[in-house]
Amino acid sequence: MTRSLAPVLSLCLAALVASALPSVALAQTPTTDPSGDMPFDSMAIARDEADECRVPKPPADLAETAYLRNGYRAILRILIAEEALASESCTCLLDDFTWEQALTALPRFQTSDNPRLPFKVLDLYAQADALEAQVVEACAE
Repeated sequence: MTRSLAPVLSLCLAALVASALPSVALAQTPTTDPSGDMPFDSMAIARDEADECRVPKPPADLAETAYLRNGYRAILRILIAEEALASESCTCLLDDFTWEQALTALPRFQTSDNPRLPFKVLDLYAQADALEAQVVEACAE
């Protein structure tokens, strides 16, 4: 009985492989966006107006690891939100802050003496999210 299934299984496997080949080829073919400016495979996303005041990804030379850079980004978000709440400002304050300020504020947010893990990034994200939500709420009134 196993001999009679072997040809059927071989044909099914061949059909599966043949049907997958075009989609694999398409996935690797770079195409351009409708404006012709950039290839889709670059994964660049155009910023919309809501993102204009969003803290950008930190520069690679800010810190040795992505973990540290993400922490400094969260610290900068916190500093900006705190200033917006303190000054009751509903305008974008991003241009008033620098990455140097995030580095300088490290002792305030430091939870460990380990230089590779001086803070808990997820806690910083949660704090930044909560403060930013307060700013949005205050500005909605």
